[in-house]
Amino acid sequence: IDAKGLAVAPGFIDTHAHSEFTLLADPRAEGKLFQGITTEINGNCGLSAAPLYNEAAEHRENDLKELKIKERWKTFGEYFRILEDRGIALNFLTLAGHGSIRASAVGYKDKRPGKIEMRKMQVLLKESINEGAAGLSTGLIYPPGIYSDTEELIELCKVIPPLRPPLERGGWGGGIYTSHMRSEGKNLIESIKEAIRIGKEADVRVHISHIKTSGKENWDKIDEAVGLIESARRKGIRVTCDRYPYTASSTDLDTILPSWTYDGGTEKELRRLKNPEMREKIRKEILYEHPDSDYWKRVSVSSVSSKKNKWMEGKTLTFISGRINIKPVDALFKILIEEKLRAGAIFSSMSEDNLKRFLSLPYVMIGSDSSARSRTGLTCKGKPHPRGFGSFPRFLGRYVRNKRLMSMTSAVHKITMLPARTFGINGRGVLKKGAFADIVVFDPERIIDRATFDKPFLKPEGIYYVIVNGLPEVWEGEITCATAGKILRSQGYLPR
Repeated sequence: IDAKGLAVAPGFIDTHAHSEFTLLADPRAEGKLFQGITTEINGNCGLSAAPLYNEAAEHRENDLKELKIKERWKTFGEYFRILEDRGIALNFLTLAGHGSIRASAVGYKDKRPGKIEMRKMQVLLKESINEGAAGLSTGLIYPPGIYSDTEELIELCKVIPPLRPPLERGGWGGGIYTSHMRSEGKNLIESIKEAIRIGKEADVRVHISHIKTSGKENWDKIDEAVGLIESARRKGIRVTCDRYPYTASSTDLDTILPSWTYDGGTEKELRRLKNPEMREKIRKEILYEHPDSDYWKRVSVSSVSSKKNKWMEGKTLTFISGRINIKPVDALFKILIEEKLRAGAIFSSMSEDNLKRFLSLPYVMIGSDSSARSRTGLTCKGKPHPRGFGSFPRFLGRYVRNKRLMSMTSAVHKITMLPARTFGINGRGVLKKGAFADIVVFDPERIIDRATFDKPFLKPEGIYYVIVNGLPEVWEGEITCATAGKILRSQGYLPR
């Protein structure tokens, strides 16, 4: 490779991915490789590929069928074997999802786990770590994680291997607790305090997923939020964060609904939506929470399952409601009922100034919060968030080079060595003799994202070579399909 005039860096590490199933459906992972990503941290937001028992397995069936995945598994060990047999294009490290664990042991009921159920959850987490999971993730706005209290999470986190002396210079052993917190807006401060308390009482590292101040009325909370995190760090509680370089987020459309509607799983949630009296109660709560009519202009549909509603993808709820001549909240109900809750959404609710401040913090890494997708095939559908093809080149091109938030060297550290140390990934995130050959060759003057909300599958510019474990996955800007990725197992892994 003639790299004259180009930058040669360690492969980028995506600290927040959701590729558990898409990699089985399509191992090419074009959207990630084109960005220079060679390693993903998966299993975030409480949603992991395993363990899958009882209601957890039932709940995931639709995802597997939609992606035409025929294999079934229960444990991480079984899942890893399937993934290795299939072959993947990048390195895969995962967390154990609290939602998957709780659904396996307790189900989707709004209840505290009993002693036997709590013990089952602890055993499932311990087994997951023994099979290679790097720690525990929570999604505290999603069922069933939304039903957990702080004490439950502390007791579970005590199962995670405690902090150990550095495995190599700057890197720490033991597991990690990552959290999509209970609130990123109205109750942001209380949510950060909860995450810090869990880290302190369980003696575990804490990583806050996609840190943000969501909703204009909450933008001024950034000083207090940053102050809390930095105070905890000064006291020796190891708190880090990740963030994607966009002011719009993306998740399930039904997260707009009140939390009580989720109790008992998707069938009961749908039943409540179809019941006129229940729907009126839900309507009142939503309109109380979102009284501003402009709110619906900031929510767009990113994906639906049915053909008849494909026209809605990429459109705001305000536009959709006008097209079908009903109110936006009724358009929400109509979509959720017709799609049987399987609809995604994009929410535009964040501050550009706050984004730049978060990105500038030395303990904040970059996480795309996206699954691995490709430009053709099963994973090329809908109008997903452009972060799936654009996060890392957008960070380096728009925020580092153009807006000069930091030096290019500091930025590369933030997406290579820092996440490797944070998640205990030895031999990666560095360029040195004896390290794994995960390498990106890019042009610092040309690197930029091209993916947009209207055209989310456009590959970025300025990244020419991506090498994974010594084999080229991107050569002169094109995918090679080398499938050189490996399963990365955590320090708690116990080979059988």
